[in-house]
Amino acid sequence: MRMQRILKDGSKAEGRFHLPPPRPVIGLEAEFSLFIDDVQKRPEEIFGTPQKLVRRRMIPRTGRSFQLPAGGAIYFDTGVIEVATPIVELEPGCCYRATRLLWEQIRYLRTELDAWSDRNGCRARLQGFSTHYNLSFRSTNSRARTVFKLGHLLAHVLPAPLLLLAANRQSTAIGVRPRRGRIEVTVDFTPDAALTLASCTFIAGAIETMRTWPGSDLAQLDAHDIPRFTPFQLKKHSSRRGWRVTAKSLAHDPFRCDVNEQTWKLRDGRALGLRAIASETLAPFREKIRQLGDAATLQHIEAVLEGDARSLLDFPERPKSYEDAGRVLDWNRRRLRRWSKSAYEKVIHRVIAHESILINGKRYRPERMRGWYEVVFRESKTGARHIFNLDYLAKRFATKKL
Repeated sequence: MRMQRILKDGSKAEGRFHLPPPRPVIGLEAEFSLFIDDVQKRPEEIFGTPQKLVRRRMIPRTGRSFQLPAGGAIYFDTGVIEVATPIVELEPGCCYRATRLLWEQIRYLRTELDAWSDRNGCRARLQGFSTHYNLSFRSTNSRARTVFKLGHLLAHVLPAPLLLLAANRQSTAIGVRPRRGRIEVTVDFTPDAALTLASCTFIAGAIETMRTWPGSDLAQLDAHDIPRFTPFQLKKHSSRRGWRVTAKSLAHDPFRCDVNEQTWKLRDGRALGLRAIASETLAPFREKIRQLGDAATLQHIEAVLEGDARSLLDFPERPKSYEDAGRVLDWNRRRLRRWSKSAYEKVIHRVIAHESILINGKRYRPERMRGWYEVVFRESKTGARHIFNLDYLAKRFATKKL
């Protein structure tokens, strides 16, 4: 294997391997089906490449993806259009930042698709397909708390709350996929920014709380008074390694049920409604949810689970906004002003603006993103290729040394 050589200016010489961020980060993705004049089409066949859809020149990324001018990434993945946020440092406000970033990518994609439609004399729309919530963390190197075991435990925790926060009447599954150094939670696309934020914050708060538990075995559920459905059987995830909770996992179809009816049997002998089960599940995670989100987000989660704020399962049909995603963005701008851009986000916006940087008297211009954490630059005079990571760039940006 050829290792990377660290240069005096903080960059790296040519190398084969992407460097992961040294700190925990969070990132969101959303997938959409494309409809042209109400006929579903593969984006690869219509556009070929995302650059043919987006009018501005984009910085390429690893593989076939591009860096959107809104800060995230866009690519075509087996018949759907996928947008992803840049990574966001796991810290207070991170869930709000990640949610805001996701909806900024969706809004930008929607704007570009409208412009393409006007040029081609047709109507294009995006049908929501799925949302993925990713949270990375450092491995504990403990056999009792591997990523796989943590993901398996999480798959027993998330179903009840995420059914109310992220699902609709046509949803089919709640999924958990353990990946290398991170966990990915897959749910239906939620055409509501506030519910996206609530889902994101619950997932992050649950994972970060569970990482402090002494183990990741199922006994932790009883130790922390988390209600458990009976029967309950995890199904294999439809893609990659992981699990799904579907209608066949439980005694009733959770996507079609009356969320208030006390028909769900638990292992402790009780029978409760879905709302009550979700509210009890919330209890051990309240502190972390408040820490990574804020009091208002926690209150919204409580309200949805208790029936004082709307869940998409409160509607008899899937919302029409699901069929034409991104057309309307309902967002609380007062909270937007409270949580400013993160250090990573500030760097990425300089990169996508094609701004050159000056380091130790040398001028570098951005060329491409390398994974989620590294940026490839070219030295202006020599053309030599250098790779800088986001932490190095953020530190120099903070001290105004770029």
